[in-house]
Amino acid sequence: MYQPYQEELRFEKIHTIIHGDSDEASLSVANEIASLIKQKQEQGTKAVLGLATGSTPVKVYDYLVQFHKEGRLSFKNVITFNLDEYFPMEPDSIHSYVRFMNEHLFDHIDIEPHNIHIPDGNLSMEEVRKYCEDYEEKIKNVGGIDIQVLGIGRTGHIGFNEPGSTLSSKTRLIRLDRVTRLDAASDFFGEENVPKRAITMGVGTIMNARKIILMAWGEGKSNIIQQAVEGEIKESVPATFLQHHENCDFVLDEAAASSLTRIKTPWLATECDWNEKLIKTATIWLSEKLNKAILKLTNEDYNEYGMGNLIAEIGSAEQINLQVFNQLQHTITGWPGGKPNADDSQRPERAQPHPKTSLIFSPHPDDDVISMGGTLLRLVDQGHDVHVAYQTSGNIAVFDDEVIRFLDFATDIQKDNKELRKKFKQVREFLANKKPGELDSPEVQQFKGLIRKGEALAACRYCNVPEENAHFQNLPFYETGAVRKKPLSDEDVQITYDLLNKLKPHQIFAAGDLSDPHGTHRVCLQIIFKALEKLKEDRVEWIRNCYVWLYRGAWQEWDIADMEMAVPIGPKDMARKINAIFKHQSQKDSAMFPGNDEREFWQRAEQRNKETANRYNSLGMAEYEAMEGFVRYHF
Repeated sequence: MYQPYQEELRFEKIHTIIHGDSDEASLSVANEIASLIKQKQEQGTKAVLGLATGSTPVKVYDYLVQFHKEGRLSFKNVITFNLDEYFPMEPDSIHSYVRFMNEHLFDHIDIEPHNIHIPDGNLSMEEVRKYCEDYEEKIKNVGGIDIQVLGIGRTGHIGFNEPGSTLSSKTRLIRLDRVTRLDAASDFFGEENVPKRAITMGVGTIMNARKIILMAWGEGKSNIIQQAVEGEIKESVPATFLQHHENCDFVLDEAAASSLTRIKTPWLATECDWNEKLIKTATIWLSEKLNKAILKLTNEDYNEYGMGNLIAEIGSAEQINLQVFNQLQHTITGWPGGKPNADDSQRPERAQPHPKTSLIFSPHPDDDVISMGGTLLRLVDQGHDVHVAYQTSGNIAVFDDEVIRFLDFATDIQKDNKELRKKFKQVREFLANKKPGELDSPEVQQFKGLIRKGEALAACRYCNVPEENAHFQNLPFYETGAVRKKPLSDEDVQITYDLLNKLKPHQIFAAGDLSDPHGTHRVCLQIIFKALEKLKEDRVEWIRNCYVWLYRGAWQEWDIADMEMAVPIGPKDMARKINAIFKHQSQKDSAMFPGNDEREFWQRAEQRNKETANRYNSLGMAEYEAMEGFVRYHF
């Protein structure tokens, strides 16, 4: 856990604790909750907890369950009040917060059922107002909430208190913001299935808690965290109201904290101990801040923006500028597999061996071409033995209409196959009667997986990757038919280990996008890392000469200060990359899970790659059509 100096905190208006990762942070929160429960037990009183749902607190609940199963913690003296629930919502629905809390916590501990309170989404409209008033009264009658656990939405909402909620608001029925519904669309298999309303504790109810712990993980939350911690208090960002609370902690992982001033631009907060990475970051930031090429920055520019001690250490702006300029220039290469018969001392990849075996891991069947399609094409064109490992089937991201379209084709081809026609008729009946959010049958999951497999093979053929070089891993953790996946297992790691050991690649490309809103990219990367560690422990010789390059998925790009390889893409190759993305027809026009960007994936990829090139150009580098960026993982 990072311990800042007091002067570094002058921009922050809420006590903020930064941990190395979400697991470490979750353990600290679980320990604090457990400590309160034990303290109350010793006093012979009740511990009252305000609880949240969503992916953020899941690991906290896992630890609390673990403490109980190990005999270290009883919940007999615990009373809970959940923040919110969708409305309307049946309690046994797969989307219900009642079901979520039971599955993740209550079914595994010894809490008394009458001490559990979750807003009822199964009320009539006439009952809601009185119910909300009673919910408030129940909280008061037990003496108020001791610890309130929160997550934070992309709009800055806490609970379901959307922008416009007031500081004094109480438990009530609220209409959900469109951004909130869009963020929930993946869980409901489409935005149209997300309820438009919810019952939520109010901001005032939350503020009455004696202690508040807000948790956030991942780069996707970094901007809203910065606004909540450092910004002005305003109704448009309800989380800023927490600045008024006398006992509130924001508990973050490093990624969620990455936009805070003391992390992103520490030279504005305090005197810095300058190292090569920080000098590069600061110089790029200053160049973009002033809209001046790096080589044009002056001593006065550095002094004006808190970097006077850097000038004093190095000697002059010119020296710093040249150092950073050369570092950036050396990241640019048109030879992502290494340039043969060339001096590679200043290049990101080695010249030898050539050709290389290049293995690209693609979490979903289209991430390879969306995220690094230009680089993939370049590797193939330059003669490398390119393999693509599709880690998951991606079956939940296929619309039902796609299945029917393929079934119609298959039944026309197999008109005399009565068994097949009977099976297809059953599938069509299932889809016709399927309820919103209902899990697909095993047959439908299989068909959807085959659709995406066919699209991936079409993209490989277009890119001249041999079909036998496409490896469909279908990792078991993914195959639940639901957005919520199983934890990674030894089987997932072994499948990946075996493929790596079979191919013995000289370079690996993997999705390092930890902001993936559905978590699949995170798990896929963890599986690769675990397999690599296992290979290292087993003293496998080839692993010593393997480079691992991380690309970003569809959601976000690396910061230029972090990029260690940038591959230029010309207009012709950009057109080829887009055509490869088009081969994934089930994701064309409208994706099942668009995240917070409704544009098509090819549009996002094109803009992102062009923006990267424009940023390099504005820093004083050569002008390119587009660029794909990579960070090297050292293991």
